[in-house]
Amino acid sequence: MSGFSIPQKGNMENPTLLEVLTREGVLINVSVRYWRATKKLKPEDLGLDPGNVTERLISLGHKKLLPAEALKSFALVESRAHALVEAHTFPFLNGLGHFLPNTKLEEVNTRLRELEQEFRSAQRSFLERYADLRKQASAEWLAAASKLVTDPQRLVATIEASFPTTDVMERAFGFGVQLFQIRVPESLDLELIGLGEQQQIIQARQEAAHSASRQISQDVQQFVGDCVAALRQQTAQLCEEMLQSMRSGKTGTHQRTLNRLVRFIDEFKQLNFVGDQEMEAQLDRVRQEFLQRTAEDYRNDPGAQGRLQQGLQGLAQFASELAKEDTRELVERFGQMGQRKFHVAA
Repeated sequence: MSGFSIPQKGNMENPTLLEVLTREGVLINVSVRYWRATKKLKPEDLGLDPGNVTERLISLGHKKLLPAEALKSFALVESRAHALVEAHTFPFLNGLGHFLPNTKLEEVNTRLRELEQEFRSAQRSFLERYADLRKQASAEWLAAASKLVTDPQRLVATIEASFPTTDVMERAFGFGVQLFQIRVPESLDLELIGLGEQQQIIQARQEAAHSASRQISQDVQQFVGDCVAALRQQTAQLCEEMLQSMRSGKTGTHQRTLNRLVRFIDEFKQLNFVGDQEMEAQLDRVRQEFLQRTAEDYRNDPGAQGRLQQGLQGLAQFASELAKEDTRELVERFGQMGQRKFHVAA
C-alpha cells in the first residue's frame, strides 16, 4: 500500500471539519489491472475494403482473443475487491475517492490482502499456461475464420500478432491499494518557481488556494451529511426487503433474514463515524425487541410474527423520514466532537 500527502496539522483550537474528518478515516482507492485479451479488428483484417465498410451496417468492434473462462479468476477478484470497497466506504467528493472509516480499516485491509494473494496466484497460473493458451486460441480462431472470411490465415496472423510476449504480459497485471488523505492548498513553495515569475504566480496561486479551500469546505459538509442520509436510507431499504421476503416466502420468517438485520446493525455502528445516535438508538431498540427470538419462534407464533413485521415497517418509515431531514445540526455536532478530540490530543 502506498500513501499520499497527509494534511498538516491545523489550528488545534479551531480545527476545520476536513481536519476532523481526516482523523476519522482515510480515502482508499483500489485498482485491479489484468490483460483483457481483446483486439479491435479493422476491415482489412477480414479482407474487406475499408472504403466499402459502413459503420451503420457493420460493426467490427473488440473481439476476444481468449475464451472468457481463461480470465474468469481475474474478473472475479476485481469484482470482489470493488464490491468490498463499495460496501464499507462512502463515495467522496464526486468519486475523488472512497472514505473508509477507521473502524473498518483493519477489516478492509485484511480482506484486500487476501484478494491480492488470490490475484497473484491466478497471475502465476495464467502465465504458466500462457503459451498453451495462445496455441489453443490460434487453433480455435483458424477454425472460426475458415467459416467467416476468404483469407483465414490473414485473420489468424493478425490475432497471433496481438498476443503480447511473456515479459510484456507480466507488466499487464497489477493489484494496487492506495490510502491517502486530501489536503487543502495553503501556500506556494517559492523554490519551485523562478524569481521573475513569483509575483505573478503567487497571487494567482493564493486566489486559487482560497477558492479551493472554500469549495472543499462546502463539499466536505455536504459529504458528511450525505453519509448520514445514506446509512439511514440503507436502513429503510433493508427493512423493506426483509418485509418483502417474509410476505412472499413460503416459510414466512427465515433465519437468514433475521441474521441479515443483525449484521446490518453491527455494520451501521462501524460505519457511523458521524455519530448518528438517533438512528443507532432505534436500531438497538429493534435488536432488543425483535432479534432475541429465532425464526422458528416467529413461525410458531403468528402474533409475534405480526409484531415483527409491524416493527420493521415502523423502522423503515422512521429511517426513511429521518433520511429526508436536514443533517446540518448533526454535521455541526460531528465537528464539535472532533474539536474535543483535538483538545484532548493536544
